[in-house]
Amino acid sequence: MNRLTLPACALAAALLAGCAAPPAPTAATAVVAPNANLVVQGIPPVPQRLADAISRYNDFRGHSFADWHPTQREMLVSHRKAGANTAQIFRVSQPGAEGEPLTDGADPVTRASYEPRTGKYIVFERASGGNEVGQIYRLPLDTPGAQPVLLTRPDERHAINTWLRRSGQLVYSSVPIDRTAQGGTRSKVSTTLWLMDPEQPEGRRKLAELDGGGWAAGRPSPDERLLTLSRYLSANESQVWLLDLHSGVPKQLLPAPGGSEAKATYSPAGWTPDGRGMWITSDRAGEFRELMKLDLASGRIDRVSSHIPWDVSGVTLTQDGRRLAAQFNVDGRHELHFFDAATAREVPAPAALPAGNVGAASFHRARGELAFSVSNAQGPSQIYSLAADGRVEQWTRAAAAPGMDTSGFSEQRVVRWKSFDGTPISGLLTTPPKRFTGKRPVLISIHGGPESQASVGFLGRNAYFVQELGMALIQPNVRGSSGYGKSFLAMDNGFKREDSVKDIGALLDWIAAQPGLDASRVLVMGGSYGGYMTLAVSTHYADRIAGAIDVVGISHFVTFLNNTESYRRDLRRVEYGDERDPAMKAHLEKISPLTNAARIKKPLFVIQGKNDPRVPYTEAEQIVATVRQGGTPVWYLRAENEGHGFQKKDNQDYQFYATVLFMQQTVLK
Repeated sequence: MNRLTLPACALAAALLAGCAAPPAPTAATAVVAPNANLVVQGIPPVPQRLADAISRYNDFRGHSFADWHPTQREMLVSHRKAGANTAQIFRVSQPGAEGEPLTDGADPVTRASYEPRTGKYIVFERASGGNEVGQIYRLPLDTPGAQPVLLTRPDERHAINTWLRRSGQLVYSSVPIDRTAQGGTRSKVSTTLWLMDPEQPEGRRKLAELDGGGWAAGRPSPDERLLTLSRYLSANESQVWLLDLHSGVPKQLLPAPGGSEAKATYSPAGWTPDGRGMWITSDRAGEFRELMKLDLASGRIDRVSSHIPWDVSGVTLTQDGRRLAAQFNVDGRHELHFFDAATAREVPAPAALPAGNVGAASFHRARGELAFSVSNAQGPSQIYSLAADGRVEQWTRAAAAPGMDTSGFSEQRVVRWKSFDGTPISGLLTTPPKRFTGKRPVLISIHGGPESQASVGFLGRNAYFVQELGMALIQPNVRGSSGYGKSFLAMDNGFKREDSVKDIGALLDWIAAQPGLDASRVLVMGGSYGGYMTLAVSTHYADRIAGAIDVVGISHFVTFLNNTESYRRDLRRVEYGDERDPAMKAHLEKISPLTNAARIKKPLFVIQGKNDPRVPYTEAEQIVATVRQGGTPVWYLRAENEGHGFQKKDNQDYQFYATVLFMQQTVLK
């Protein structure tokens, strides 16, 4: 296992040993050496000319909204600046202003929040090497050159939850990291909620210790006596609780304990100004998650968005409780809808909103100005603001390599096909420019989750496959994907796992029927659960694909469930099945790609982070070794300083170079 291939004898050794000195590399022979953190097996040398051709597509840099300043018109954003390896936090003082860098380091920072009274400091989360063991730091803003102060214990996984704004105290959660989790030795997982003054972290106070790992605190009540809690049990079931901040006693609110309601999802979205009501989202009334309003005294729940037949995916309220903005996931495109919170009726959206897929949205507490992000086929996420009078201003602008023009990038469109049992399945199709003629090779890119969703927006580097290689890109939303109703979401659970794989089989049939697509040149790729799907397609449909790229994928469900971090294990058992049940264990053994690895006959490329707490690197190692034993070519790329997917640009670059090289040797011959 070599990190890189070295010449047989270097110049000095050559002179001593009598070898001829190797010729100096030329433009035609120069190669890209992997960095010291990459383990490379079976991957041919990457030509420098290939990297040069790709380089324009390696530097798209958008912005993600993090927080508004509590009193001033400025915000925190996450962004990777030119020449940097990771995304960091920047302060943007006004629309169009250049961001002031606040954090720096080898690991990315994407989540941060201002101190809620004066904004004199920020707190932010950062993990190390992709291990997802998040730590919380305080960074003073009124002291030039100040360094971040660690606030939390490194042997626990921490997350910023919310603030008590009157006192300026932070509510955060902690979950112990089970260093002996391999093999399922931890008997109990718990989440502890803490209250801390970030300027005096030693005085933190325990609010509650809660069973399980699916807890998070939401906003406190207007009088800051109660704290909303979300308890995630599965993609199809969640609860709302209330925590008394004085007594520390939690009480289940929704669904009402002891009731006979069917499983449903509930999530708190905000309080009414008088504290007597609460906005929630729930799918209790039908297939989709709706915006609803709960009267706390009577328990009455009023449906507010039943006229919109799609999931609500985000809610934000003005401080005075008069206006509400909600995002709805409309067939893979997130759209903003606006409501009069007093009447709970929808009002027209401003006509000037930029087109695209809406990301985070948040009202400024003092000004009532709405910040929101938008991405589309022509560019990555950018941040805008919407004033109460309907005026829209752009705060950030995307950056790209010099001379890179994205205005002509192909749009995604929704396509649909019928699966083996008649279930309608949809996906996003991006076709190459018209200069590419004849039947085009196809890349099927499968999302993770499994309850995630392929949604419209900027393809980033993947646009290279379409714009420069002439490949058609299909992003399927197989059964089990979110956004299409709770019944569809549950159609792949437990013993029905392989039905989602059959959805890809039906997609292969659909591709074969399309006059512009080449069914003999299909490559399948996916990450996380999409990596499992990629491996499963490789075992079921080896004769119908040209190759597969598995990124941090599950290769065997039983070993995965035994070795994933303990705080995730029970949540994953609900989705995949409980391996402690003999019948389910036998089923999981039977369908796992590792069990069926002898059927993988087409070239395989496996990509993995060594520090992955979700899908441990052993899942990659065992499928690589087993498939190689069968004689099938396997490329393997592992990053020693990454986790569940590569986040550092230098690692991402090499992964992309190798991916294009793999395509050239499979579907682009």
